[in-house]
Amino acid sequence: MKKNKNIIACGIIIISQILIACQTHSKKETKPNVILIMADDIGFECLSINGSTSYKTPVLDSLAKNGVNFKRALSQPLCTPSRVKIMTGKHNYKNYEYFTYLNPNQKTFGNLFKENGYKTAIVGKWQLNGIQYKIDGFNDNRRPNHFGFDEYCLWQLTKLKSDGERFANPLIEQNGEFLPRDKDAYGPDVVSDYAIEFIKKNKDNPFFIYYPMLLVHSPFVPTPDSPEWKSIDTRSQKNNRFFIDMVEYMDKVIGKISKELSKQGIAENTLILFVGDNGTNVNLVTETKNGPVTGGKGNTITHGHHVPMVANWPKKIKSPTQYNGLINMNDFYATFCDILKVKNESDGLSFMDVLTTNNFLKREITTIYYDPHHHYRSNVSKLRNVFTQNPRYKLYKDGRFFDMKNDILETSPLSDEELDKEQMVIKKKLAVELAKFPELPEKNF
Repeated sequence: MKKNKNIIACGIIIISQILIACQTHSKKETKPNVILIMADDIGFECLSINGSTSYKTPVLDSLAKNGVNFKRALSQPLCTPSRVKIMTGKHNYKNYEYFTYLNPNQKTFGNLFKENGYKTAIVGKWQLNGIQYKIDGFNDNRRPNHFGFDEYCLWQLTKLKSDGERFANPLIEQNGEFLPRDKDAYGPDVVSDYAIEFIKKNKDNPFFIYYPMLLVHSPFVPTPDSPEWKSIDTRSQKNNRFFIDMVEYMDKVIGKISKELSKQGIAENTLILFVGDNGTNVNLVTETKNGPVTGGKGNTITHGHHVPMVANWPKKIKSPTQYNGLINMNDFYATFCDILKVKNESDGLSFMDVLTTNNFLKREITTIYYDPHHHYRSNVSKLRNVFTQNPRYKLYKDGRFFDMKNDILETSPLSDEELDKEQMVIKKKLAVELAKFPELPEKNF
């Protein structure tokens, strides 16, 4: 009898150890969901948590206050250069060829997540098939799948914006088919609703959603929350004042996604990343607690590439914080490699430690190579530049050196005769890094 009891006891111990081991293994294997949201044409100054008094962004403010608010995230100054860079993790001189184009020989973070067992989707704005220049494959509606996305719901995949706009009565392609046109439909709702359904369908699987938003790019038109939306005749009315409504609707859409994660019980282990693709439209002025800021889209001054960035991940971010270190757009790919525990194939640095330990990246300076290839807009193309900067000083390839703290619009470059010893040391450090990047090619405008 005693022998039997010992056998039973041993059996219980063994089974318990197996169960504990299984649970531990299960915890190790729990992969986070990742949602990357990139807003279109919104500078750092536009979030109320960053000092805006013109617009209200309560959802993003809340995500930031309970996560990480990145204070020095730097994009490319224009949309396609930023999109190619963030998707591939490579500096633009390596793989950015044409405006509105991403070469299919490139690997994106969509491929990265798919290769590592994730369900993947992209919703929102595509504009990467090269349709503007009729590049080979411009009408290939399988291109998002080629870049690693299982599903898509997109504007401007194989049709130009002249064929159909993104807001009222949108022209949307979804998984190989055009959706029926609907005068009562609003593009940002169509694509975000698709994201919601994707979340519901894949709540039990690790998933990655890339959401390059349709908002808040021009034309500045009414949203469904604007009084003008009530009349079909005024839904396409253009006025800068509607930018206020568009920013607030952008925030509302992000709230809809955040609420769905909570509803499905998966918010805890879902990383939400929000970032802008470039500065605000140049025709807009944002009032802030520190004074007015004119949009700098397309320009390499601070207001052209300083963008808002927020991370929220309840399971990992235990100490909400503001992060003042420099972030470059190729850091997202590097971070995703870190999350997936695979080799970093990008030119960026992972900011995983910032999310989990509040540590700083080992980075004092960062470089941006910007050649927009925006041939039909010479005013933008003439602003192309290569520069290296730390949080305060910026050095261009042509030798111009600026103190951005005292000259944020970069109107008065500092001569060597004006520099003190500390500034000379900083300039030399920036020059060493800048020398690693190629010169811009010769062009005639």
